[in-house]
Amino acid sequence: MSYEKKYRERAVKYRLEGHTLEETSKVFAIGTMTLKNWVKKYKADGDLSKKPIKRSAKKVCREKLREYLRTHPDAYQSEIAEVFGCSQSAVSQAMKQGKITRKKRQFDTENKTH
Repeated sequence: MSYEKKYRERAVKYRLEGHTLEETSKVFAIGTMTLKNWVKKYKADGDLSKKPIKRSAKKVCREKLREYLRTHPDAYQSEIAEVFGCSQSAVSQAMKQGKITRKKRQFDTENKTH
């Protein structure tokens, strides 16, 4: 569970005013270890901001993926990931977002429909 920065600051200031760890954790309905970690971070950094999440850019171009799958229809996701220099989960995600399916269609020879 993530708490707002102002809430964390209020809890730490309440604790630093001289209230016990148990009292502070009851008043703010947080665990004692959480409070200890907040106080420790506040004393070390003077701030309780969270680190921003760093995510890399999308590595799989869907058009290139479609073209690769046209020329290599039986390639495994691990092989595709190796070619594109990313993880198998990135390939799977790109396929889902691009609505690319790997299911082979079965043809009915009598009705010639698929």
